[in-house]
Amino acid sequence: MIRNQNTDMTYHPFTLHGQDRPGRWCVTCDHATNFVPDAVNGGTLGLPAAEMARHIAFDPGAAGVALGLAERLGGPAICSNFSRLVIDPNRGEDDPTLLMKLYDGTIIPGNRHAGPEELERRKALCYRPYHDALAELLAAREAPVLCSVHSFTPRLKGRPARPWQVGVLHSHLDPTLAQALIARLRREPDLVVGDNEPYGGHLPGDAVDRHALQQGRPNVLIELRQDLIQTDAQQDAWAERLAPMLEEALANCGQ
Repeated sequence: MIRNQNTDMTYHPFTLHGQDRPGRWCVTCDHATNFVPDAVNGGTLGLPAAEMARHIAFDPGAAGVALGLAERLGGPAICSNFSRLVIDPNRGEDDPTLLMKLYDGTIIPGNRHAGPEELERRKALCYRPYHDALAELLAAREAPVLCSVHSFTPRLKGRPARPWQVGVLHSHLDPTLAQALIARLRREPDLVVGDNEPYGGHLPGDAVDRHALQQGRPNVLIELRQDLIQTDAQQDAWAERLAPMLEEALANCGQ
């Protein structure tokens, strides 16, 4: 879990890593942390620690994989520094799920009475600075490639266990790199690979749409099952495994 790493009292809604690396790959982790800034309800959403440790608050394990991938791919990584329950950076600005009041059976007390003014305040505090920084990071690189890293809970809403160790999400607008990665992953005999599983990959206004699809940039979104990336060693192992596959997929699809 990445928390606010500032040494002063200034809050920053994102952390940048390896921005001086020259590679094409830019790795993002939209749901890197469960941190709630002090400016939002005094740093709490009214949930117990056990709830804030769940997938409803962030993507456990994803940040470690993202940082490991960026290092191995020779490019930068940008990670959010606010919980998805504060505001979800992987949603469009007009998406009704941008600020969740109920998520996977849990009522979010700090969001129950949040109206349009509070939503706008959180956009200004967290959402827009994160997206502005990502846009600047991509614009500064020649022919950038966006790789977004997420994680998914092994079970959701009491449904059967999800069989995929890894899912690759993509939009019909440009599935090229994602399909090349899926083909590469499916050569691994020990992997069950989801093609737009456990979620669909096209969500208008989300981070990939905004920063890659609308810009004509190669892109891929990777989902890893959370029970497989609980430790630093597991996260590092997945980064080590995925990095050469991403490079191979990019080369194979000619992007």
